[in-house]
Amino acid sequence: MLQKISATYNEFPKSFWVLMGSSFIDRLGGALLFPFFSLYVRDHFKVDMVEVGVIFSIFAITGVLGSFLGGAMTDRFGRRAMMIYGLVISASSSLLMAYVDDLQVFYIITVVVGLLSNVGGPAQQAMIADLLPEKKHAEGYGIWRVVANLAVTFGPLIGGLLIASVSFRALFFTDAVTSLIMAIIVLRVLPETKPAAPEGEEEESFGQTLGGYRRVLTDKVYMAFILISILVFSVYIQMNTTMPVYLDEVQSIPAAGYGYILSMNAGMVVLFQFWITRRLTGSAPLRVMALGALLYGIGFALYGVNSTIYFYAFAMVIITIGEMVIVPVSQAIAVRFAPAHMRGRYLAIFGFAYAIPFGIGPIVAGLVMENSDPRWVWWGGGIICVIGVVGYLLLHTRVNEQLGLMEEGGETSMTGAVAEA
Repeated sequence: MLQKISATYNEFPKSFWVLMGSSFIDRLGGALLFPFFSLYVRDHFKVDMVEVGVIFSIFAITGVLGSFLGGAMTDRFGRRAMMIYGLVISASSSLLMAYVDDLQVFYIITVVVGLLSNVGGPAQQAMIADLLPEKKHAEGYGIWRVVANLAVTFGPLIGGLLIASVSFRALFFTDAVTSLIMAIIVLRVLPETKPAAPEGEEEESFGQTLGGYRRVLTDKVYMAFILISILVFSVYIQMNTTMPVYLDEVQSIPAAGYGYILSMNAGMVVLFQFWITRRLTGSAPLRVMALGALLYGIGFALYGVNSTIYFYAFAMVIITIGEMVIVPVSQAIAVRFAPAHMRGRYLAIFGFAYAIPFGIGPIVAGLVMENSDPRWVWWGGGIICVIGVVGYLLLHTRVNEQLGLMEEGGETSMTGAVAEA
């Protein structure tokens, strides 16, 4: 076992592991704060859940805009600079939030935080791609997911202890400290990985870099991939939004039961993500996406069956396998579509595949639950995922026809140059 771990460690550059280690520290800070954030706002400002929901909506909307800006800044000013900037802003905002007592001022800070602290997101994803050879991208993103889930495993426990033994403010201080620790590590240890501009091309101005989004948005194959992913991820997002309410109100399964199911999901990712991602290396990426969408469809449709918590746990196993298949591969595909000097912008647009479902999916599901049979949320989700399966398979054919990338057995390999699409 130790030999396998050592061999895996040696397959990746030291700088990649430094990035993963510092990312864990930063994500741990976020994971101990985020689960209790709504409770803090409700208790501190004495507001109802509608006000709390508005704050989360502001975070989501401004976060998309911040990521959009951050993608361009990542390609223009470099990965390391944007990561440090985002981390420092994040730390500063956490400290501000801990001491603000006026709700209107808190709203203003929320807008600033959403816009500025998310600018480093595309930079971190782009740096992972920069540090690794193309054939290792999916595995690298798989490891990144394991790191994130490890943070989620320990973060809420630490956060609960801090609240019990110190105060809510301790969560904000700890989050700020973890962000600053990562910023220092990035500054002192990690190299700048921004690829040089193509030979013969002059360095872009920032206005030209922003204008480069036009190229991304007119990349028809890539935008088709994003649109299909929006459909599929709009079903996946129900796991963290609609599912606990549905299980409680329709299936009489309390919040604790949902918590067990979600913990099982995180544990499976930690234990099996890297193993599954490695097994998929060399497979046709868009067919892998189709497989993941099919698993989503089956797993979520099973929630439309009236049953017990054990049955829903089984359905979550299917969903989690689909998640482990689809998420790192989707990030690797997004990188492959992008020319190296445009990775930040392509990844920023890829972020819309999650942001749009997060903003729309729960609303649509809520309308279904209020005006129809609630089980149609899950049956409808299954149908949408089947549409996604067909879309990914058609796109797979289109990519093959466009590129002529037919390898042995007629498959487009994960190591093939999808980026040329």
